[in-house]
Amino acid sequence: MLTAAEIRSSFVDFFVEKKHTVVASSSVVPIGDDTLLFTNAGMNQFKDVFLGSGSREYRRAVNSQKCIRAGGKHNDLEDVGTDTYHHTFFEMLGNWSFGEAGPNDGYFKAEAIEWAWELLTKIWGIDRNKLYATVFAGDKANRLEFDKETAELWSKVTGLPKDRVLSFGRKDNFWEMGDTGPCGPCSEIHIDLGPERCDKKNVPGHKCKINGGCSRFIELWNLVFIQYNQFEDGRILPLPAKHVDTGMGLERITAVLQNKSSNYDTDLFSPIIEATSQISGKKYSGSLNGKTDIAFCVIADHLRCLVFAITDGGMPSNEGRGYVLRRILRRAARFGHQLGMHEPFIYRLVDVVVDSMSQAFEELKQRAELVKTVIKSEEESFGRTLDRGLEIFSVAADKAKKSGAISGENAFELYDTYGFPLDLTQLMAREKNLKVDTAGFDNLMEQQRQRARAAQKGLSVLSRLDGLLGTSGLPETEDIYKYEVDCCKSKMIGFVDSEGFKAKGSIKAGMEVGIVLDKTCFYAESGGQVGDCGVIETPNAKFIVDKTVGLGDCVIHGGKMAEGSLTVGDEVIAKVDTSRGESKKNHTATHLLQYALRQVVGEIAHQQGSLVCPEYLRFDFTSSRALKPQEIKEVERLVNEKIAQALPVTSATLPIKEAKKLGAMALFGEKYGDTVRVIAVGAPDENHLSDAFSKEFCGGTHVANTAGLGGFKIVKEESISAGVRRITALTGKGLAEHYKKNSEIIENLSQTLKVPPEGICERVNKIIEDNKNLNKQLKNASKQSGTDCLSKARQLLENCEKVGSSSIVVGSIESAPVEEIRDAIDMIKKKAGSAAVVFGLSDGDKVVLLAGVSDDLIQRGLKAGDIVSQIAPIVGGAGGGKPQMAQAGGRKSENLPQALQRAIEFIRQKLRK
Repeated sequence: MLTAAEIRSSFVDFFVEKKHTVVASSSVVPIGDDTLLFTNAGMNQFKDVFLGSGSREYRRAVNSQKCIRAGGKHNDLEDVGTDTYHHTFFEMLGNWSFGEAGPNDGYFKAEAIEWAWELLTKIWGIDRNKLYATVFAGDKANRLEFDKETAELWSKVTGLPKDRVLSFGRKDNFWEMGDTGPCGPCSEIHIDLGPERCDKKNVPGHKCKINGGCSRFIELWNLVFIQYNQFEDGRILPLPAKHVDTGMGLERITAVLQNKSSNYDTDLFSPIIEATSQISGKKYSGSLNGKTDIAFCVIADHLRCLVFAITDGGMPSNEGRGYVLRRILRRAARFGHQLGMHEPFIYRLVDVVVDSMSQAFEELKQRAELVKTVIKSEEESFGRTLDRGLEIFSVAADKAKKSGAISGENAFELYDTYGFPLDLTQLMAREKNLKVDTAGFDNLMEQQRQRARAAQKGLSVLSRLDGLLGTSGLPETEDIYKYEVDCCKSKMIGFVDSEGFKAKGSIKAGMEVGIVLDKTCFYAESGGQVGDCGVIETPNAKFIVDKTVGLGDCVIHGGKMAEGSLTVGDEVIAKVDTSRGESKKNHTATHLLQYALRQVVGEIAHQQGSLVCPEYLRFDFTSSRALKPQEIKEVERLVNEKIAQALPVTSATLPIKEAKKLGAMALFGEKYGDTVRVIAVGAPDENHLSDAFSKEFCGGTHVANTAGLGGFKIVKEESISAGVRRITALTGKGLAEHYKKNSEIIENLSQTLKVPPEGICERVNKIIEDNKNLNKQLKNASKQSGTDCLSKARQLLENCEKVGSSSIVVGSIESAPVEEIRDAIDMIKKKAGSAAVVFGLSDGDKVVLLAGVSDDLIQRGLKAGDIVSQIAPIVGGAGGGKPQMAQAGGRKSENLPQALQRAIEFIRQKLRK
């Protein structure tokens, strides 16, 4: 029996023999393509070729592409766990042809069909009598004809009987990457796995058939014949050339070749399921009939999706693809909850995926620690609200029994307060045969968006300049001068205001607009470097530029008309502010910092983003932990060492392949053209780029020599998200000002402490030691009150009410620190074995309530947070906490006795159920 790895290899080897070039899988997080949430097919990386705007050195290609279908047009998320073959993440085995002609060039329908049939039936030995083919039936509305040619080729090339060549409409047999882009008719190969594999036998009226939605007939391979380009207005027009794009899910073909009834029973998933079983203590039966089996499958699927997406740069967040990843992670966490796993567990399974998949995808090993850190952090964050959210859902579900639907208000509360994605609430509702009022939810979401939009209305035109850049038809600006000079002559050819771009007209004093010039020496914000500031002027007018941005090839100088007026067509002088020199220093410093971090932290330190401005620099990088103080010092030392060596900084524009051969680093998540600009630190000129110790793709402005930085100092190292750290640092003028401020602080301390500067440390240490002694005295004093607190707690325990073997210990405690009351509660739980404890503390008009519950009572449904929720309103307060311990506060101290009495009644009621 072939393993999944062997199946992947044999597929690639087969097409290599057919003169195909092996191409690496592209990232599952699309780079430079905003039309896609995730890479959803192998053809995504060849989109430019299909559109005729790009080319490759080869005409035939083969690979195994990492794909995610969990959002947008292609979304399999809802089907995961409900059948045996849908996944959010999967590998797409594919072969491509770019254009028709010749034995070593492209090919089209006949060859694609012939080779697919040969691989399936002759190489892999699948019974040809079980296979069916489908073709496109046509679409009259869009003037697309029936694909008669493909239908005839199936019988002619393979001998497949005509009654096993079926035609279907656009939904099934016309492939579209998205709402726009390359598309074309497709021919699918389906397999009949036998009537016993039908999973819809109990569905009234169900008949097993191709595209019938059951597990008996499943699609194995899709042969797409890309011939058209689809536009936003719905038009579908022919492409300049015809192409072949095939896709076969590795998971599905593996299940067939390994004779498994479910993809989850193959060696692609079984290691994950086995590891999940070990962690949870639950068993997987492989039936997919019960909640336990479904939970195992969903966790295995979602884990793979998360590992590959985060490895390729995706991060859970509240918008876009980040929100999709957060939804997937929270769905997995909730299904883990069904298996009894209430603590973070998903991150513990990451190594299983890495171990089984890194031979094919080496990047998994490189970022494994980052992936674990990100997932664990997300699990912990959601875990803090999961239990409470499930309680809210349970109450909402009880209320919904009459109407049959969870209210939009409850669904929105679960989303907004407890982080439950709508689809997770819908999933839980379906399990209880309930629906969700999505219209009500959507209405509340829109109200929230309107509030956010209203908050933006007060912004000026200048502040909203980025939002105006959707304007089409903007002219091109010649901006090569940004690397050469700080001042140039130019002509004003238009401006952007709140209504869009204008090629005629004037701007007068006080107006805030964005000026467009025919050429400029201003640097437009990009690559993390802020846009330049400065002035655009004539002898009689001055425009202050404080924001320079770009849209495509157009540079827009945002700012305010300070004096006089400017009219489109005026000759002007563009002058960049001297602060640009400080930005240059900080940008070069980010390159030195990248080098130093990789020396100190290792290859895990990948740049995730940066901000370069005149005052300081920020540098974001991947790391599973904070830098140690000695590591920060070593990074500073390495950077300052390179500054002291006065090394040349050289720029060169090269073909991207040549730049990569030199070892130049590309910023993760950026898309580059055929030629790139490389910044090489340590290379004297373009002929010696290989001598540089730092080589990076970069379009920013830089100093000519590292000595120009004047020094480097890290002023902050912090976490900005799970697995991503941020360094803030200074060079040049900003560093000089930093040292000046520190000098003033030292002088003030010297005067305050009445010691010379060199004696400050000794004096401060003496103060710290004195403070420690005072703290010891305070602790000794508090021990006496602690003894009183424990003594009172013991008395309450001795005289407490009992329900069965469980103790109800409720009473007021005299003035004592909250931590000591918590200790007293823990003491009672240990001593009693089974106990619910509530203590009240009154201090003037303030009230503190603390509740604690032993583990055995929690299992019976009594939780400390529930007790607090019941009694806190009585004292005019609110609070919460974990099932074991919870706390609340209030201001109605006179109601403390009533609150404690209510606690007794509530606990008694719960324990007597």
